Formats: sequence, structure tokens, C-alpha cells
Amino acid sequence: MASMSPLLRRTPRKNPTERTVTLIGKPDCHLCENAEAVIEKVCGELGTPWEKKDITQDEELYRKYWEQIPVILVDGAQHDFWRVDPKRLRTALGG
Repeated sequence: MASMSPLLRRTPRKNPTERTVTLIGKPDCHLCENAEAVIEKVCGELGTPWEKKDITQDEELYRKYWEQIPVILVDGAQHDFWRVDPKRLRTALGG
């Protein structure tokens, strides 16, 4: 039997409940509030845990993301910034 090409092998998709979404924002930020509402809705529907980090309380996050907030991470990797597209987030989470 021929072995499958590595390109054809599918890596198992993570279940949405095994992912983590992180919202990096700051207080009194209108775009951050909008992003939070989308994340709350999508993650709530899929059962995905999410967290919020305040960029003003973390020097490293501040240096890295200041001009992009709100920044949305999925499993620690940047997914989006400024605006969150609910369909794109749902797809990224496997929902």
C-alpha cells in the first residue's frame, strides 16, 4: 500500500470548546466594546472560553499591539484587529 502524501493528511480540527479567544483592548474604547460584544456572542454560541486583557496594564502587549487595538487572538495567535467579523471568528474556531 502506498502511504498517503503529507499534503493529503488532515490534521484533526480542534473543537471550539478547546480553543481560547483573547481580546486585547483598553478601557473606554468604543471599538473594544464592539469587539467584546461579537466575541461574547460567538464564543457563547460555540462554548469557546475567552478572556479580556487590558493593554494599559501590560507593557509587552502595549508595545506589540498599541496601534491595532482591539486585537483578537485565537489560541495566542493574532486573528484580527480593529473590527471582528463574526463569520470569520466562527470559522476560525471551527464552528
